[in-house]
Amino acid sequence: MSNRTYQKRTVALASAAALAGSAVLMAAPAAHAEVVDVNYRCETPIGVKSALSPIDIKGVKSGGGYKVTMSWQKGVSSSPVELGKGSMNPSATIKLGGADSGTLTVTGPANQAAIPASTPIKINDLSGTYTPKKSGKVTFTAGVLTIKALGTTTTCTPTNSPQPSLSLDVTAAGGSSSGGTQSADGDSGTELPQTGPEDSVVALGTLGGTVLLAGAAGTLWLTRRNQAARR
Repeated sequence: MSNRTYQKRTVALASAAALAGSAVLMAAPAAHAEVVDVNYRCETPIGVKSALSPIDIKGVKSGGGYKVTMSWQKGVSSSPVELGKGSMNPSATIKLGGADSGTLTVTGPANQAAIPASTPIKINDLSGTYTPKKSGKVTFTAGVLTIKALGTTTTCTPTNSPQPSLSLDVTAAGGSSSGGTQSADGDSGTELPQTGPEDSVVALGTLGGTVLLAGAAGTLWLTRRNQAARR
């Protein structure tokens, strides 16, 4: 093999590795999430109250499913008496739509500090595990919030038909993605979705490194073969 032919093959291998890495980056998954205003109608022990809070829902890949976290950016409802530390326990439901259906229940810790009387109740972040039953784009929308405190129950129901706070392209166990417009943490293709940008970068970096290492191995093999031929 001439030195010129060897150089051409080396360049071709390097170009192929670079193109493969670019293709991986173009297939990087991305979830769609946004903060959505939710109007609540709360049935409390002292009557009906209303409240508005921006809701944020995030999903992080965890094993064969996702850890879904729901956050309230403003307090909702209030109590006519002080709620002592640990006396208020919240939970909520998240409506699933798109490729899946049903609800996901999210829970969280009791209040870590006392809540003064007549003060909007700040809800701690609530979380739960979502395991895809179907492949495709799944939406997550704020559902009913339940607050239990001092032996009473307050139920807050959205009244403004809020839009989804999170949308993920997911792959069910043993299935394949339906090829939605997003590929995610969120989230297409045969890659399992990732919602966390850092996780995606790490995963892509690992795969890209594998491609480049394969190219380097090919170059090393060609180099040794060329040296053997010259001997």
